[in-house]
Amino acid sequence: MRTRMYGLPQSGMLSNKLLKERLEDYGYHELPHTPGLFKHNSRPVSFSLVVDDFGIKYIGKENALHLINALEDFYDVEVDWKGALYCGITLDWHYQDKYVDISMPNYVHKQLQRYSRHDTPKRPQHCPFEPNPIKYGKNSDNIDPEIQSPAVGKADQKYIQQVIGSFLYYARAIDMTILMALSAIAAEQSKPTEKTMQRVKQLLDYMHSNPNAVIRFRASDMILNIHSDASYLTASRARSRAGGYFFLGSL
Repeated sequence: MRTRMYGLPQSGMLSNKLLKERLEDYGYHELPHTPGLFKHNSRPVSFSLVVDDFGIKYIGKENALHLINALEDFYDVEVDWKGALYCGITLDWHYQDKYVDISMPNYVHKQLQRYSRHDTPKRPQHCPFEPNPIKYGKNSDNIDPEIQSPAVGKADQKYIQQVIGSFLYYARAIDMTILMALSAIAAEQSKPTEKTMQRVKQLLDYMHSNPNAVIRFRASDMILNIHSDASYLTASRARSRAGGYFFLGSL
């Protein structure tokens, strides 16, 4: 009888290794330079794998069923033919108009409910981070002096870290406009000050005012082309040269 050990750190790695071995028998393999992306040897099927979420791209339903049947030989599988949710991201497909909208509805609202100490702003905040003032003239390159601000306690430090953790995935997946603010706050989280707390408040005010970000991807026949080359020991002092360029071109 086979059993599992609860809390084994290697369990995820072992499960992933076993999945790869099982799928190889059905013709699926992981691409060598893109971890988590799999492709069939001959069928027009590819999929990305994140933990136990499969995002499948296929041509012909019979080819998708080939992968699903292979998984069902070993696992309990739930199938969403609309592909409306992946890794917590909602996908609103518009095939006729050739675009897809991705979003995370209600995510910001749920996160803001956790922070009862933060009040709803009295007026909309349209900037997630207060930038340094623009300087002109001959002294424009001078470094601004650091603003001295009192340090905050452990409770406030934990609060700041919670805010960063709450919105980091959302920022990377959906709303890139807050990445600058999160990066600046994260740089101060080890020794936060009252100025850091002001930045957190401005960020949360911004999230209150802009809770439903959406990214739209449109279909295009353009692909990224990259040409590169290198020569060995062709420059002075036994040096080599490498060069290349990239451009967007049609299929």
